[in-house]
Amino acid sequence: MHWRQSLNLVAVRTLWRVICEPRLVLPTVEAPTISEVDFAALRSLGVVAVVFDKDNTLTAPYAKEVHPLCEAGLRECVATFGRENLAILSNSAGTLDDEDFAAAAAFEKTLDLPVIRHAVKKPGKECMDEVVKHFETASGEKLSPSKIAMVGDRLLTDIVFGNLYDARTVHVRPLTLKGDNPVALVVRFFENRLFLPLAKLVRRRA
Repeated sequence: MHWRQSLNLVAVRTLWRVICEPRLVLPTVEAPTISEVDFAALRSLGVVAVVFDKDNTLTAPYAKEVHPLCEAGLRECVATFGRENLAILSNSAGTLDDEDFAAAAAFEKTLDLPVIRHAVKKPGKECMDEVVKHFETASGEKLSPSKIAMVGDRLLTDIVFGNLYDARTVHVRPLTLKGDNPVALVVRFFENRLFLPLAKLVRRRA
């Protein structure tokens, strides 16, 4: 399933802030895939809910099934937090690009995780509002973003999104480049080769 994605204007507008504040691309945790993430350690930091990006984080781009490299990690995450405290937040499925949210509904069946619907893409504030609303509805109490972990392969959307609103952030490497969105391929190259090394250099010199 591959459809045309609209330009993420929120990410474009946030770029200048990232240039001024490179720390926004620094994740709490880095790992090759979610199967190398210590979810118990995240829980010890106060995290009680986990939100996953979908493409190249849980699945290959636009695929419907969990990638084999992620199966063990997802099982551990479910065991640590409970499936009811996990969700998917994609900048494709569940957005206004997803007609009638058909892709979101399909992925919910195959991945057995809720896909949060949101009109504004990551890293928009309204998107975090939808995440908080989702877990508030599920748990019966309002959840602070500081108790949420955002897991994804994209620095300028997933990691900046979490850091802007005080969530914990987990950066994973893309599972595969095959079939990925061409724009994402180019932007991710600069994220990992320019923004992340620069942010780490600034942190070392601080």
